[in-house]
Amino acid sequence: MKITVIGTGYVGLVTGACFSEMGNNVYCIDIDNEKVECLKKGIIPIYEPGLEELVIKNQSKGDLFFTTNLKKGLNNSNICFIAVGTPMGEDGSANLQHVLDVAKDIGQLIDHDMIVVNKSTVPVGTADKVKATILKELERRNLKLNIEVVSNPEFLKEGSAVEDFMRPDRVVIGSENENVIETLKELYAPFTSNHERFITMDVRSAEMTKYAANTMLATRISFMNEIANICEKIGADINNVRKGIGSDKRIGYNFLYAGCGYGGSCFPKDVKALIKIADNHGYDANILKEVEALNNQQKLSLVRKVVDKFGENLSGLTFGIWGLSFKPETDDMREAPSVVTVNKLCQLGAKVRVYDPQAMEVAKKYYFKDNKQVKYAENKYDALDKIHALLLLTEWKEFRSPDFDEMSKRMLNKIIFDGRNQYNKEILKEIGFEYHQIGNGTQGS
Repeated sequence: MKITVIGTGYVGLVTGACFSEMGNNVYCIDIDNEKVECLKKGIIPIYEPGLEELVIKNQSKGDLFFTTNLKKGLNNSNICFIAVGTPMGEDGSANLQHVLDVAKDIGQLIDHDMIVVNKSTVPVGTADKVKATILKELERRNLKLNIEVVSNPEFLKEGSAVEDFMRPDRVVIGSENENVIETLKELYAPFTSNHERFITMDVRSAEMTKYAANTMLATRISFMNEIANICEKIGADINNVRKGIGSDKRIGYNFLYAGCGYGGSCFPKDVKALIKIADNHGYDANILKEVEALNNQQKLSLVRKVVDKFGENLSGLTFGIWGLSFKPETDDMREAPSVVTVNKLCQLGAKVRVYDPQAMEVAKKYYFKDNKQVKYAENKYDALDKIHALLLLTEWKEFRSPDFDEMSKRMLNKIIFDGRNQYNKEILKEIGFEYHQIGNGTQGS
């Protein structure tokens, strides 16, 4: 099939690359000429395993094109995906300006019937606004075309987005037009051939599904962090509690890990957006408000443990940080607990040595650019030189089985504050480490 994908951010780039991998002819459009030129050279602006290889391979095959020329893409397509950003507004709502600007451009340039697919995460009712915007522009041009606007929310996880697209849990299509549904079913057939994962519903339900999925996962995380905080007070161990409840098939183990809070571009934004959507319709989303409040509090959980140990004045102390990205296998630091943690430690007077396998350049450029108290280590062990304690914030694989002897030689104090509960407390105790976990109230530290 012939496809245009508007927006070469995280979602758009993965979508375009994966569709082209199955032999579709894909035009990826972006207004950033510098970004487009880099993509043509195979230079990817984000870290996502497997993505660079797909982009380079499918450009060389002639199935994937990058351009700033939207008209060229539309002229060569019968399906157009909108995958531009919907940044959070000051009031917490999703800002639809980019989506509606794209809809206006489509209406001004298109000259044949088109299926327009909303891939961006948008509030319920956005498809109606997109269609109205396109039709308004067509009316100005005295053109009557058949435009079908569909909701097709993405469920990609950063760090495994290519795998998620290639082998999806489900493909949700919001449309009541049978011809459109059949066309998209054919497009997605290579990704859903093993068993039926293609789910159709009305447009508004599809738009709501994305928000419901992300806020449900955020709720599980905040719930477990709540239980972890109670465990610390009563002398229980959240790791044992997780095993006890996760074995219940009604609950399961996924997203039951306590830690220092969730981050990224999706969960925080979507929780806020759904709270605002509910508020706009006269409903008070109390559970979601508590999910958000607890997560904001949880991001400072390791700082509170540090203060309990060293006091509120951290001047003269240096702390190592392992992990800056909000999760492993990405360089994304948006809303990451590391940003809050590092800034608070510095505010209390500490110096910080940070290390992350992928997010170092992002940290230097965007998050700690002018912070003279932050130093950047070449590797995980260099981050430990003469530090008073280590804080682990992201569960990268290379942090799972470190050389504790090497750590002992470099650290001034053998103290670890673990925000992801990676290590065995009893083993660390035997080799002389003081170990602080999230949600472990048993036998002190």
